[in-house]
Amino acid sequence: MSTTAEPAADARRDAEAPALEVRDLEVTYPPRGGRGPAHAVDGADLRIGQGEIVALIGESGCGKSTLARALVGLVKPTGGEVRYRGDVLGHSNAALKEHRRHVQLVLQDPGGALNPRQTVYDAVAEGPRLHGMTGDLNARVHNALSQAGLRPPEDFIGRYPHEMSGGQQQRVVIAGALALGPSVVVADEPVASLDASVRGEILKLLLDLRDELGLSALVVSHDLGLAWNIADRVAVMYLGRIVEVGTVEEVLLHPQHPYTKALLSVLPDSGHDRSPTLLTGEPPDPTAIPDGCRFHPRCPLFAGLDEDARRTARCTTDDLPVLSADPSLGAQVACHLAGESRDEGAGATKAGDDRDKDSGAAR
Repeated sequence: MSTTAEPAADARRDAEAPALEVRDLEVTYPPRGGRGPAHAVDGADLRIGQGEIVALIGESGCGKSTLARALVGLVKPTGGEVRYRGDVLGHSNAALKEHRRHVQLVLQDPGGALNPRQTVYDAVAEGPRLHGMTGDLNARVHNALSQAGLRPPEDFIGRYPHEMSGGQQQRVVIAGALALGPSVVVADEPVASLDASVRGEILKLLLDLRDELGLSALVVSHDLGLAWNIADRVAVMYLGRIVEVGTVEEVLLHPQHPYTKALLSVLPDSGHDRSPTLLTGEPPDPTAIPDGCRFHPRCPLFAGLDEDARRTARCTTDDLPVLSADPSLGAQVACHLAGESRDEGAGATKAGDDRDKDSGAAR
């Protein structure tokens, strides 16, 4: 009786668990060149539901690519944990190999990701060969190429990377990921190196894969416009922390964090009449995280306070809690000036509670 019940319970747990998540993740690199340790990811919670596309947005140096690599086991966390369908990721060779069958990384530069001496067939077959999945290799490679939009696959299997366009090369990289039959794809700047005319095709491909295969995806980018075109939810990252998270409509139409607003203000189709918000100060430095809110040295809201208010503001002294990864909580923002929370641990607020209130304005 118990042997029958246990598989059913395991299946129910797998169906209910997020496809992939991190809990209080930390990745710290040791001191180097006279500089202190670099806190690339400094406490982050993020959840990717099954069949969901989440966009992780932020400037270069904010830690988003480090977080992506931790999700696929290429970077070992110094704290917290990565979970795939509820199971904590171990870092033995066997555990990592099994994990990467289910969670595949797609890199931004297909030219660098593909071996110029390998044909398309060998590039796509490399993953299955490493995992011993060779019984139906020809069918697996052809199917993966078809799923990635390279049809008919017979026209491509004998080509070398230099014989294809950048968009076709990126499709080969995606096909290499699909050949293992993953349930999650982590795409790090998947269209950054492509011409504008090709970007839409690759983004549509990711959407089609979600709809046809039930594939989940984390798409890492510096471009909030990309998030609008592809994502179900958006997480905005700054200096190792997620500072705002919610559905794409909540975050992009009703941004609460001043950093999100600044990123949106420079989009050509942002719809805002006001001038773009230019951030002052130095870009994020993971070796020198300031006290209090880590964004306050560059924050337009903080800079707009009068001198007495700046001196007494919590922005310079009180750290903000890590935002929960639970999507049922709705939009959340980590900002002292975006609306004081009435709960303990004030500072992390539900964005939706404050959209129509004046409490988000600097006094």
